[in-house]
Amino acid sequence: MHPTRTSVRLMPVAVAVALAAGLVTVTAPAAHAAAGADLPFTSVEAESATTTGTAIGPDLTQGTLASEASGRRAVRLGAGQRVEFTVPRAANAVNLAYSVPDGQSGTLDVYVNGQKLAKTLPVTSKYSYVDTGWITGSKTHHFYDNARLLLGRDVQAGDKVAFQATGVQVTVDVADFEQVAGATGQPAGSVSVVSKGADPTGQGDSTQAFRDAVAAARGGVVWIPPGEYRLTSSLSGVQNVTLQGAGHWHSIVRSSRFIDQTGSSGNVHIKDFAVIGEVTERVDSNPDNFVNGSLGPNSSVSGMWLQHLKVGLWLTGTNDNLVVENNRFLDMTADGLNLNGNARGVKVRHNFLRNQGDDALAMWSLNAPDVGSSFENNTITQPNLANGIAIYGGADITVRGNLISDTNALGSGIAISNQKFLDPFHPLSGTITVDGNTLVRTGAMNPNWNHPMGALRVDSYDSAIEAQVRITKTTVTDSPYSAFEFVSGGGRGFAAKNVTVDGATVRNTGTVVVQAETPGAAAFRNVTATGVGAAGVYNCPYPAGSGTFTLTDGGGNSGWNSTWSDCSTWPQPGQGNPDPDPGESGNLAKGRPATATGSQDVYTPGKAVDGDAATYWESANHAFPQALTVDLGSSRTVRRLVLKLPPSAAWGARTQTVTVLGSTDGSTYSTVVGATGHRFDPATGNTVTIPLPAGTSLRHLRLSVSANTGWPAAQFSEVEAYSTS
Repeated sequence: MHPTRTSVRLMPVAVAVALAAGLVTVTAPAAHAAAGADLPFTSVEAESATTTGTAIGPDLTQGTLASEASGRRAVRLGAGQRVEFTVPRAANAVNLAYSVPDGQSGTLDVYVNGQKLAKTLPVTSKYSYVDTGWITGSKTHHFYDNARLLLGRDVQAGDKVAFQATGVQVTVDVADFEQVAGATGQPAGSVSVVSKGADPTGQGDSTQAFRDAVAAARGGVVWIPPGEYRLTSSLSGVQNVTLQGAGHWHSIVRSSRFIDQTGSSGNVHIKDFAVIGEVTERVDSNPDNFVNGSLGPNSSVSGMWLQHLKVGLWLTGTNDNLVVENNRFLDMTADGLNLNGNARGVKVRHNFLRNQGDDALAMWSLNAPDVGSSFENNTITQPNLANGIAIYGGADITVRGNLISDTNALGSGIAISNQKFLDPFHPLSGTITVDGNTLVRTGAMNPNWNHPMGALRVDSYDSAIEAQVRITKTTVTDSPYSAFEFVSGGGRGFAAKNVTVDGATVRNTGTVVVQAETPGAAAFRNVTATGVGAAGVYNCPYPAGSGTFTLTDGGGNSGWNSTWSDCSTWPQPGQGNPDPDPGESGNLAKGRPATATGSQDVYTPGKAVDGDAATYWESANHAFPQALTVDLGSSRTVRRLVLKLPPSAAWGARTQTVTVLGSTDGSTYSTVVGATGHRFDPATGNTVTIPLPAGTSLRHLRLSVSANTGWPAAQFSEVEAYSTS
């Protein structure tokens, strides 16, 4: 699911902050169990490996390869270039997250300790580059895919495994090294799908054989031997049966729709095989899911590898006491798992989810509330278009011990929300427990709101928060924007109240610790922060006059007692925003924080550094001079600027009078190039290059515009800064 507010956010006047001054410094909260799933593999980032390729990132800009990568960094390989990983543990298999250009496919050569294997690793863009134009604010996304390989030999910690590009450019993100156990044997008394005519070579259609095996094994076990099985339509009527494979590296089902049924008497247990689909686009009306509907009460899903589907499990109907554990969800075009109402006592735990196209894990209380269900100790990374975990309504829900990293557009690490999407919806009620979660580089810019979403968001989108929301023992690290956000995402100012934040550690948050944008109240205890980017608190409820947000100091807080004073502007990212490292020849300004003396409507300063020449910043009209300032992150040598307007011929030729200024501290500016008229002409790409004097070094680049012959405002679609002349 995804927030879709489209109205332009007009900020109100400053609202007084109730948080008391002089916060007390205390010791850190008591230690608690490590967050995340118990995983059978160890991941190694490509940027930490040895490579002859080119490192990309870090970058937070929506629609870029680096922004979707783990750690916001990756390595790009051209033909003949390689990345060599040092193996971190004993292993005989590897899974590689990668991206290739749209429309291309190829292979990677694989080397172990310098020896080239006969096997290659296929790579393809087939399952990538997803467009969801009906989702407001989305861009082409889902750039990465995962490919796995049994090495055919054992490697030990310290050994070297390398991947070398052949005929196609490949961007490598991360490698997972794993020791895969041998195939398990057939359980006694089970019914093998092969005995019912299934083809383990994957050539024939095994759908009817699976149906016959399920019918024959009622009350027992359907055995899926090692091999590949192709199913061309879904199974239904699955109840009181176990479907078991020899391990998800050995028993593989090729199907985009495995189980589709509205009801079941339950006691369905699915374990230890892979279901890999052929879903290349997201079509929400299609049931392209591993499970669509109901497994019935007292069922379980465990040890599964689920990949290339729309959704892993989209659960409706009765699924009481379902347990979903120790599974891998990879490369879905939408959610990993969604409890779509009426989920009672469901436990989702110790799963690994990477590269989901919407919320990785969601509860959505449509038609009937989700009650007493939990998401616990899951590891979630790189959801492309929404949240790591989202709770949309429901009663007495628990989100505990999860590790979530690298959310992209339209998403927080965790969202606790009354956004209903459809009716009948059941808002949050009872006690919502959010405990012991770790959020790393989570939160994102929401292009619909034109401002950021926090790492952990409490959202009274369609109605006030009446539940008791208890947020405890939270760790927030390197959030590009805020740590805790309180917002009414529909823009109507419903109250976010009854919230307690107790025992949080916040490190290097980009803007603020608390981002309060709606009336309500929250109490904070034992919340410590270091490396705060802009200020401790942003407290500006919207709409203007809708009320106040009261922050109560419960004691033990430290490091965030300052308040952002100007509700007409947004805090700009500071320490929490990774510094791009474009190298000596790259654009130093791309993705950097940008501010301006004024903006017109949605044409905000960030549009001038987003890497997209079709979007643009426009200053306040009829108010020359106007200025745009870009923070390059550190003092850099700058030899030339490239200024652009949209290349469309609809933008007639015009001359803008520009003064270039620079500063090393953001306070004192000196003139680098005096006021000069620069002609932008669509016949030459609407591009202007400004050479800078030798020896120019600056951190803060300011362009002051005093005239524009084509429009009564300053306008730039891209401001690019280069260290080479």
